[in-house]
Amino acid sequence: MSQGQRIAYGKLVRDRIPEIIEAAGKTAMVRVLDEAELVPALTAKLAEEAEELRQAGPDDRLGELADIHEVLMALTEVLGFSGEQVREAARRKRTERGGFSHRLWLDEVSE
Repeated sequence: MSQGQRIAYGKLVRDRIPEIIEAAGKTAMVRVLDEAELVPALTAKLAEEAEELRQAGPDDRLGELADIHEVLMALTEVLGFSGEQVREAARRKRTERGGFSHRLWLDEVSE
């Protein structure tokens, strides 16, 4: 990046990213999101991280899963749920609709 060059990101980042940017001799322009902006930003971040997982190679998948986990934990808290509530909801859905262990792919449904 040449001197004076700016790159716009417009996305939610982890708490220490501005510190890491500054340590690299660059300037990070950040702001704190208000309550109304936070859930949309977290859901956009979840989509971003899911796409990164989709494109990741085998050696990068664990890190991408960790990123998704971090975003899910933040969303859980912001939406007013506990981790246990989410785990229980997942257990109920698994009981009612199953999980993904059978690797089923639905091609079509006919009447």
